Amino acid sequence: MLRFEQEAWAGGFSQVAGVDEAGRGPLAGPVVAAAVIFEKEFLEVEADRSLAGLDDSKKLPAARREFFHALLAACPHARIGVASASVAEIDSLNILRATHLAMARAVAQLAPPPDLALVDGLPVKGLPVPHRAIVGGDGASLSIAAASVMAKVTRDRLMTELAAEYPVYGFERHKGYGTAAHLDALRRHGPCPAHRKSFAPVAQLTLEL
Repeated sequence: MLRFEQEAWAGGFSQVAGVDEAGRGPLAGPVVAAAVIFEKEFLEVEADRSLAGLDDSKKLPAARREFFHALLAACPHARIGVASASVAEIDSLNILRATHLAMARAVAQLAPPPDLALVDGLPVKGLPVPHRAIVGGDGASLSIAAASVMAKVTRDRLMTELAAEYPVYGFERHKGYGTAAHLDALRRHGPCPAHRKSFAPVAQLTLEL
């Protein structure tokens, strides 16, 4: 899980950030991004022991994601930035541009800034530092995996908060994804302010109401 970090170090980069997002696909809620820089010496010496089991957040059960979120948040050898793009920004910009905006905001929180970002997926427009896009990076880079966990847990917690505000949709269960239960609630109650009006299932229901 350190191949890409090691390649970056060998290329002369010392401040290497992993960047990932959570929440591109749901019908509701913000998209959240995180950026994580580990100290090079920590990864080289301690990663196998201190971060054993850290992986792409989608491969981890919720309890393990929460465990690693707490571990990373308290880690003195990691710098972390977490940011989001709102539902209004998603609807006005489109989900891709909003995702890139959230990633840029997360990277901008890191001080000092990274000299290279490893990004899960495809290239990102507007990132304030040079970056390398890695398809499947959240399962291949420890830094990206850490970012994926930070973004996922943060977003899940936000959706649980939205569930308390809009209880009829079950956001705490499906986190805004288009499950059968969510679509049924949308048909019965219509969209709420947390829904992405630019997403086809929501837009269609809005037209029908």
